[in-house]
Amino acid sequence: MTTLENDLLRVSIRPKGAELTSIYHKPSGIQHLWQADPSIWGWHAPNLFPVVGGCLNNQLLIDGKTYPIERHGFARQSIFETTESTTTHAIFSLRSSDVTRVHFPYEFEFQIIYELIESRLTVTYRIVNDDEKTLFFSVGAHPAFAVPFHVNETYDDYFIEFEQPESLETHMLSSGGYFTGETKAIPTQGLQLPLTEHLFDQDALVFKDLKSRSVTLRSDKHDRSVTVNYQDFPYLGLWAKPGAPFVCIEPWLGCADSEGQPKPIQQKEAIQQIEIGKVFEASFSITVR
Repeated sequence: MTTLENDLLRVSIRPKGAELTSIYHKPSGIQHLWQADPSIWGWHAPNLFPVVGGCLNNQLLIDGKTYPIERHGFARQSIFETTESTTTHAIFSLRSSDVTRVHFPYEFEFQIIYELIESRLTVTYRIVNDDEKTLFFSVGAHPAFAVPFHVNETYDDYFIEFEQPESLETHMLSSGGYFTGETKAIPTQGLQLPLTEHLFDQDALVFKDLKSRSVTLRSDKHDRSVTVNYQDFPYLGLWAKPGAPFVCIEPWLGCADSEGQPKPIQQKEAIQQIEIGKVFEASFSITVR
């Protein structure tokens, strides 16, 4: 386990998946990350690579061949090497191997960089194309924040506050986790989307055209908050197990497949690409107040 710490935050990251396991706010004594109760949802903040969401038939179609791939990809199950670590900065690395090539036939290095500055944790995804062809991929984050912050509160005391006014429209998912092509309006109260027990009864809310580049998790009862800034990520997912005491705020560069016929990887919605010898970077941040 790697720990980053300053006067305000103590952050822990485990080698499996280079996954955050703790965001502890020292002045208030609040643990802001969901603590992965396996009877409800056994993750804290998985990193999603080389796909986001589910692929039709659990397969990727690359250069005319099919490759087995699990939902959200293999990075979250992989052991990362810690290549740099100080009290406020750490870099984790996953390199292509015989194991990854079974699922994803590219030569790459996937780095996850954590940087702690005051009350803000910045997470950077850096992907290096070590192959002799263009590399196609998706990448995203899936942090789960504990709700409520205090024992004397309820889930319904909390809301997601958008940076700008939004006419929210979620893209509907089938029971298999694929887009159906249907959308549904999600009512707000001004800038606020109230959290309720049944908000996620039909799976995640997936937004593809938000004006806001940040959202904040707040309560009606106090001024404590958690803000996720996702400047580099065009898609945003919100999700929780119905009735569970957390909410996931998920910046994505990529998304699940739509129902129908599988498409080659380069034709997948929101797919990213890196040319030979190039490097891709995208960052998001989590700020605790």
